[in-house]
Amino acid sequence: MAINDNEILERGAGIGVSTWSDALDELGMKGTIQGIARQSGSGCMIGFAVTARELTGALGDFEKADFAVGQLIEATGPGKVLMVDMSGAPISTMGGLAALAAKNRQATAVVIDGACRDLDEIRETGLWLSSRWVAPTTGKTRVKLLPLGCDITIGGISVSQGDLVIGDDTGIVVVARARAEEILANAERIVAIDARVEERIRAGESFGLAAAAAGYIPGRKT
Repeated sequence: MAINDNEILERGAGIGVSTWSDALDELGMKGTIQGIARQSGSGCMIGFAVTARELTGALGDFEKADFAVGQLIEATGPGKVLMVDMSGAPISTMGGLAALAAKNRQATAVVIDGACRDLDEIRETGLWLSSRWVAPTTGKTRVKLLPLGCDITIGGISVSQGDLVIGDDTGIVVVARARAEEILANAERIVAIDARVEERIRAGESFGLAAAAAGYIPGRKT
């Protein structure tokens, strides 16, 4: 029986990114974002992608209205992760005021393959935000927002509107929405194995024996 979005978020919230990455590996799927570090916020976040792509250029290449950061903010909300594809340009698409507005809308997180600025102000908001760069260069007249909801690439990973995004201190992974239930079940199985290994180690067993007994890695069980 299919599970709804809320159940996916509830069950997935306690599973770390490393486990999601392992679950993807076991199914031969890619999903681990590279080169984009968390700049603000704390703990684990999980939500569904709202995708945005921005063209970038030199100062004066676009109109100020093309920046359209207000559209990005309006697209955020609870359970939503704003994913912004700037093709890795070191140009800011979000500063302190925009971050405050996104936080007021209860945005789950913002992930930018580009830059943010006003980092001290962003951190004060507590918004969970990651970006490839922190740079003072404004996006005004350098950035043009394309229509929201298109397929994008973030940190080498393809992202579609509605894909599941998970982030924590270790990194960020993207799970295709169509496979989310399957990968969630696989991740929960891995969590259960890890728990058995931890229990045996805390009881004094060696890592090798505990891991082999729980099926964590092949090896001698006795």
